[in-house]
Amino acid sequence: MAKIKEKNKKSEDFENPKYYINRELSWLQFNERVLSEAEDSDNPLFEKLKFLSISASNLDEFFMVRVASLKDMINADYKKLDIAGMTATEQLEEVLRHVHDFVDKQYEIYNKELVPALLSKGLMICKAEDLMGKDREYVDRYFDEFVYPVLTPMAVDSSRPFPLIRNKTLNIAALLKKKEGKDDVDFATVQVPNVLPRVLEIPGNGGEDSVRKVIFLEDIIQKNISRLFLNYDVITSSPYRVGRNADLSIDEDEAEDLLKEIEKQIKRRQWGQAIRLEVEAGINKKLLKLITEELNVEENEIYNIEGPLDLTFLMKMYKLEGFDHLKEHRYNAPAPVPEFEMDDNIFEVISRGDILMHHPYETFENVVKFVERAAIDPDVLAIKQTLYRVSGNSPIIAALAKAADNGKQVTVLVELKARFDEENNIVWAKMLEKAGCHVIYGLVGLKTHCKITLVVRREDDGIKRYVHLATGNYNDSTAKQYTDVGLFTCAPAFGEDATAVFNMLSGYSEPLGWNKLSLAPLWLKDRIIDLIKREEEHAKNGESARIIAKMNSICHKDVIAELYKASSMGVKIDLIVRGICCLRTGIPGVSENITVRSIVGNYLEHSRIFYFENGGIPEYYASSADWMPRNLERRVEILFPVENEKLREKLWHILSVELSDTDKAHVMDENGNYIKVDNKKLDASERVNSQKQFGDEAVRNSKVLSTQNSRVFIPEMKV
Repeated sequence: MAKIKEKNKKSEDFENPKYYINRELSWLQFNERVLSEAEDSDNPLFEKLKFLSISASNLDEFFMVRVASLKDMINADYKKLDIAGMTATEQLEEVLRHVHDFVDKQYEIYNKELVPALLSKGLMICKAEDLMGKDREYVDRYFDEFVYPVLTPMAVDSSRPFPLIRNKTLNIAALLKKKEGKDDVDFATVQVPNVLPRVLEIPGNGGEDSVRKVIFLEDIIQKNISRLFLNYDVITSSPYRVGRNADLSIDEDEAEDLLKEIEKQIKRRQWGQAIRLEVEAGINKKLLKLITEELNVEENEIYNIEGPLDLTFLMKMYKLEGFDHLKEHRYNAPAPVPEFEMDDNIFEVISRGDILMHHPYETFENVVKFVERAAIDPDVLAIKQTLYRVSGNSPIIAALAKAADNGKQVTVLVELKARFDEENNIVWAKMLEKAGCHVIYGLVGLKTHCKITLVVRREDDGIKRYVHLATGNYNDSTAKQYTDVGLFTCAPAFGEDATAVFNMLSGYSEPLGWNKLSLAPLWLKDRIIDLIKREEEHAKNGESARIIAKMNSICHKDVIAELYKASSMGVKIDLIVRGICCLRTGIPGVSENITVRSIVGNYLEHSRIFYFENGGIPEYYASSADWMPRNLERRVEILFPVENEKLREKLWHILSVELSDTDKAHVMDENGNYIKVDNKKLDASERVNSQKQFGDEAVRNSKVLSTQNSRVFIPEMKV
């Protein structure tokens, strides 16, 4: 007890900046973990291509939003220090230094590992100058017939200013000299058309042992670029790519029509400030100088690339036919949810008891069917739902429109401010309005990120409310790639809270209290901190105290400081954080009782699950919210309890298996670095790939419960 009191005297140290990791640098560590999958010997070759592509796509978004934000802060002379005590200028310098090293690593993997490995498996990436005979004829003919008619070369002179180069487009710059006349050198640029495939396969002889060949579109254009400037000699040409600030700036209070204002801002996204320039290594110095001066980029914002620009093209390579044997086949397709296998009446099944689904291991189809069935059920009176990100051809949107057409009261909150899904969501919002749905465009100053559906149904014993709550989006496409949990319930307390949520979103009603749910931005942060403090009290009283928290990111200083305090009082804390983690482990007297691990694998870890031991009376929660300032203070989010004992066992199993993962887990050390778990000395029976295990168990559970009404298979797992 004396020891605990001694530690509590130092509570003011818990907010010391040296105890925290900068958010941007932590995100870069996450992307390094993604990149590490591109060189993991356990992954098939084409999966390595996919992970390298994902790391490049992630980096694009990071620049468009996070680096852009740092640039904005510097331009605005923003002086406030971040959680780790760094200025915006210090952050940007450190970020760009790390990114240059990261990009070098990307291309080292591409050039030294993946390209030779592809060739050994029968796929050659060709350069235009290496083509001979029929291959050369085919590529030249392809240029004539398909590429040349689409190209628009843009000359730059006194009457034609430097064109606006669109965000993330691939372009080719050239220096030209008139064949006759002055020795003046002119500049020109041509955009590589994104309406044509970036990767072109050159037809082969069809033999079994023949190597398949591909060539990049920009190489084809460069090979024939002189044909675009017939009266000029092309001195030099080189591809380049610009990344721009794409973060929307919307004054919601001043905007008369939020939908129209967002539509206007989306168009401006292509022309934001240039914040990154990628050029081919060895580019002519004069050509580079012209580009950098026109785009106004600094030297540390220029990336000299040893290979093809924009590695996101590798996702197109991944889809090439004939290479299935080089792709991942160890993971099962989503299995049926056992409870719904035995009965097709979705409302009857939910009436029997709460149901917890673990996606993508268990199918998302029942969530879609929930809305589809409600749309045609004559006893359903109303459907209310929040939508943040939905798929391109969403069956849920179609069902909601059908429900309105069938005369039901349909209320849908479509979050127009969902970053990079704004355009998609505007289309759906307009369509739902035309169908007769009452559409809400989110709340001023807040993003509505919670995932909740309420179905109000007339039954023999009166009105009954069916609720679905989830950690992930109502997106049938990403539900096959993201790990999430969802809860079906018709418990009256949840139904009352769900009604209160939608009344709050659609009007000015703010409930005096909640039965089960905790909502951000008003109540959720306080609830989390209270739950952590309760564990502190249990530890102080010598009772069992433990926290297991699984989420995407944690960077809220108040929450981290409370975790530090809990750790210092003896609370054992295990964090499973896929992405950003600003908390440090292993600080004497501060975080010695905290572990942090990140799982990066075949699926994107997306669920938020929380366990509080509570002195031997454990409580389980799931949420749409990470422990970040934006989630807890600037978004509408929901934390919901899971109270059914069988479902709590299921959540415990998820957490315990992930804490035992040996194949896809990276563990933070006392220096804030992540070390991948060393499984090389383990027997096959000792190794744990949590994602594969969950998929295998889902198939077994489905088969077991479809033949007999037995308990869900959950093996013993000690942590």
